[in-house]
Amino acid sequence: MKPLIGISCCTKLFGAFGMPNHAASNTYVRATDLVVGGVPILVPANGHNADIPTLLARLDGIIFTGSRSNVQPSLYDGSPHPDDTPEDADRDAVTLPLIRAAIEAGLPVLAICRGLQEMNVALGGSLHQRLQDLQGRIDHSTPMSPLSKVRTGKSHIITVTRGSWLHHITGGDTISVNSLHNQGIDRLAPSLVVDGMAPDRTIEAVHVNAAGFAVGVQWHPEYDWEHDRISRGIFEAFGAAVEARLRGALSAAAE
Repeated sequence: MKPLIGISCCTKLFGAFGMPNHAASNTYVRATDLVVGGVPILVPANGHNADIPTLLARLDGIIFTGSRSNVQPSLYDGSPHPDDTPEDADRDAVTLPLIRAAIEAGLPVLAICRGLQEMNVALGGSLHQRLQDLQGRIDHSTPMSPLSKVRTGKSHIITVTRGSWLHHITGGDTISVNSLHNQGIDRLAPSLVVDGMAPDRTIEAVHVNAAGFAVGVQWHPEYDWEHDRISRGIFEAFGAAVEARLRGALSAAAE
């Protein structure tokens, strides 16, 4: 049987009457289907109604997705966002405790963009709210172009930490990545280790120290895994960690 892979959802308004929906981009579903080799299970942003123990008992790995919404500043003692900044309190109420619980349980975790920011906050770090407003930083935000190849194309390089999980995938010291975010890591959580950094010192990749496969990237490999070797390799590494954990569980059950 295939592993069950949780994919975190956002709360989004759809339709003529703006009905709340739980949504995740098809890009994550396709990567789970076609690269990870798992069954995608959408994890709703149902706030404090989320049953974290049941999710952990049933899922074999979790992808924490990107989103337009920002993590609530109150969760890391930050200043309030401007009124027009999108937030998703119900998503935060699910993802932050789920990240902590998944890491403690040894569940493989892949955190992407907002997911990386959630991981940092969940483990005790803080965020910059708008990197483009900081002196000396490049603009990491989404290019506002109708062309998807422009919006999701490579926009800057990152330097990869030698010997890291990411270095094993890239095989080199630098790679080019896309960039579709405003927030970024400010104070790094104590248990996180930096595995990649942009030229302006923005942290772009991390892993959780002394844990299994619990990693995060600030860019979006789900957009181009079909033709980018490194993007595909990130999902393959996650899938391999899920498979290894399943094999271990089956061996323990057979003893």
